[in-house]
Amino acid sequence: MRSIWSSSFRISDAFVRTAKPHVAPFVGPRWYIAAAWLAAALIAQSTVLHAFAIRNVVPSFVLVVVVWYAIRVDAPRAALFGLAAGLFEDVLSSQSGGAWTISTTLVAVLAGMLSRGFFADSLPLVCTIVAVATLVRSLLFWTVMGFEGYPPGLGAIHLHEAVLQAVLNVVVMLVAMLAVRRFDARVN
Repeated sequence: MRSIWSSSFRISDAFVRTAKPHVAPFVGPRWYIAAAWLAAALIAQSTVLHAFAIRNVVPSFVLVVVVWYAIRVDAPRAALFGLAAGLFEDVLSSQSGGAWTISTTLVAVLAGMLSRGFFADSLPLVCTIVAVATLVRSLLFWTVMGFEGYPPGLGAIHLHEAVLQAVLNVVVMLVAMLAVRRFDARVN
């Protein structure tokens, strides 16, 4: 005999309960692991990474960590993590005002929104998000700096640096993701 109940209902122990809609939980890294990675990225960014500059451009380990975290969590946690990362960058730099805080927070939210509905371990998707995040973050940073009185007229130079930094950030993210996959394969 066919059931007259809709497939969204379930009969259990003579009680009829509506089934909860399937909601996939955001499975992100624990906050202390993400904080440790952010601290390591901030230390590397502010101390030794400048020795490896290519045409006066260095990859942004901080942005890579923010994007890594943002694509694995919900938007409020991504925004909070981006806010903390940007705030620490502003504290470590002497002349940026609040430009890093604003740009990194907005990029964290953007990265989190771009990754919804996709797997967070997809290499093409993550590389695309990192490249877009780098370009948008640079645009937002220099827009805020312009509002703070930074002299205009250097847009072409900043664009070339942002494109090169996007490439470097994608390489850093690719190396990190492939290293994690290799490590996970050895453990399992």
